[in-house]
Amino acid sequence: MRLDRPTMAHLTENPADKDRFICVYPIYINSKKTLAEGRRIPAEKAVENPSCAEIRDVLMAAGLNVYVENKMHPREWNRDVQFRGRVRVQVKKEDGSFCVDKFSSRREVMFYVAEMIPKLKTRTQKSGGGDASAQQGEGGKKSKKKKK
Repeated sequence: MRLDRPTMAHLTENPADKDRFICVYPIYINSKKTLAEGRRIPAEKAVENPSCAEIRDVLMAAGLNVYVENKMHPREWNRDVQFRGRVRVQVKKEDGSFCVDKFSSRREVMFYVAEMIPKLKTRTQKSGGGDASAQQGEGGKKSKKKKK
């Protein structure tokens, strides 16, 4: 590394610039993923298959400046629309102070999102019927394999 170049890879030093917002991929807080597959928080605190829309809703409700990009995490092998997307979050203002005091790091943002997603109305309504149908679907697939 040459010393005459700036050490930061990005072009701007302004923390309020959209290029400097932190990235939160759903894979970071997905309890179904291993650390090697990209999860960044403990599995006990993680959420089962979070979506970008859920992450966006939680962070917007917390008062953060958020936008969603149609990007994929490099370790996400499933190209399905459900696993697509990345959420960019503004954590710092132009002067370098935090937008919301309780979010002073990426990990705090991820822990907060993982804690709040299960409390969303969409999650509380879906969880009862969704699990049962998913289990039946898996059982049906297994029995078809046995017949062949």
